[in-house]
Amino acid sequence: MRSGGEPEPATTKRRAVRRRLLAMLDDLDVGDALPSERRLAEELGVSRPTLRAAIDELAGQGLLDRRHGSGTYVAEPRIAVALTMSSFTEDMIRRGMKPSGRVLSFRTEPAGARIGRRLAVSPMEEVFTIRRLRLADGTTMAIETLYLPKALMPKLRREDLEGGSFYTLLRERGVILASGRETIEPTVTTADEAEVLGVPVHAPAFLFERISRSEQGTPVEYVRSLYRGDRYRLELELKPVPR
Repeated sequence: MRSGGEPEPATTKRRAVRRRLLAMLDDLDVGDALPSERRLAEELGVSRPTLRAAIDELAGQGLLDRRHGSGTYVAEPRIAVALTMSSFTEDMIRRGMKPSGRVLSFRTEPAGARIGRRLAVSPMEEVFTIRRLRLADGTTMAIETLYLPKALMPKLRREDLEGGSFYTLLRERGVILASGRETIEPTVTTADEAEVLGVPVHAPAFLFERISRSEQGTPVEYVRSLYRGDRYRLELELKPVPR
């Protein structure tokens, strides 16, 4: 910073470039490519490092999609995620999008100590471990891993979850979710996760972990979901604490 709190010239230039890039986006559609960095730098009259810094900032906000070896494109708008007890399927339908997905793996195995603690079952009790890819309007959104006591739905089949809502299946079997606890933390994708989601390795992501309970207070599910950071934003409704 300069004396008096004035921003450095490089910062001022980056902000100016950011404003001009935002104005450019108003005339482009999702998926349109931006001109090359060399051409943009020449047109805007700035250095390429300054241009890259502005593009990186917009990419971090989910407005641009940088594809290695291909270029920079207008990104799909991020979907706001409201923190409710709704399923992914229900949430996407409510937003006017078409949910879909496919089961990546479906197996039964002993819960083990870690999953057993979360589901309040013995480490030797069998649980379903189901990994699904979730999509909206054909675009990858999240990788979801669901852990479920097998005794709760012993006849559950892989086909039951292909593109359907797990919460609907629960309701059809008389299981009502009454409460849940969810944690959210920022993370980045591993090589395996990046390949499944179709994003770069170490792309920003949100990790959601939820334990949902029945009306009797019994854990019904433990879910670990990895959401694409470039397609999601969190939306919270805040209210003052009663006095």
